[in-house]
Amino acid sequence: MARRQQQADRALRPAMRSPGRPMPARHVERAFWRLIAQGKRTEEAALEIGVSTPVAVRWFRQAGGMPPLSLAEPTGRYLSFSEREEIALLKAQGHGVREIARELRRDPGTISREVRRNP
Repeated sequence: MARRQQQADRALRPAMRSPGRPMPARHVERAFWRLIAQGKRTEEAALEIGVSTPVAVRWFRQAGGMPPLSLAEPTGRYLSFSEREEIALLKAQGHGVREIARELRRDPGTISREVRRNP
């Protein structure tokens, strides 16, 4: 009887899907594509950046052998995670927006927007 109830319960709820593995950071994928552009084989590039060969082969196949993202370093237009952390810490210590901006060498408006988004 209990088994029938378990089957009935399973029928009413959707299957739980695995989220899969997390995506590696952009800088890792960018390093992989730079190595490919230098003429390294997929397996060599994977070993050098520290991802598994199947992951590197999948990246290469899915992108058709061409980098799906820009190989240039980010411009600094956006705040990095460490900058966001630093802003939060300095704000919690009671520092003002302009003081934080001077510390991080950013525009005060950028700091102000970040503080407003994450009070």
